[in-house]
Amino acid sequence: MAFAALGDGKRAWEVFRLINPANHGSSAEGTATYKVEPYVVSADVYGVAPHTGRGGWSWYTGSAGWMYRLIIESLLGLTLKVDKLYFHPCIPADWQSYKIHYRYRETVYHITFVSVPIADRKMVVHVDGVETATDFISLVDDRRDHAVEVTVSAALTSHAIGSKI
Repeated sequence: MAFAALGDGKRAWEVFRLINPANHGSSAEGTATYKVEPYVVSADVYGVAPHTGRGGWSWYTGSAGWMYRLIIESLLGLTLKVDKLYFHPCIPADWQSYKIHYRYRETVYHITFVSVPIADRKMVVHVDGVETATDFISLVDDRRDHAVEVTVSAALTSHAIGSKI
């Protein structure tokens, strides 16, 4: 989260890959070393022999909540503040696009993030085809589906837009 906030997307994703429990269970050797469920975020991964690489406190932890916030808020870039959804993606430079279907009460926002090869460090947000002048959308519970497109400059894909670079 700190690397994403600093605008170092490359390092933020490197650290995420290191702590992602699915990566600890991606091989027989990794599973034998990790020794806990690869679908649960452990609070600890031991760094001292003879338990180096072993996970611990896998069910007694708030780490899963922090992992969720890391992925949704810091990396994919969605932050809810009351009835506004802010966009501050910090995605790998090789990602061209991704989609998120966001439910707000009884309304669904279909959000597509697109990285375009322009040098300007800017972001453009469209809601149902209408451009906004902000880095957020105001959420309304009108029980309709809404299309949101967030176009992000490739110059920003590895930087946190929220840092206002």
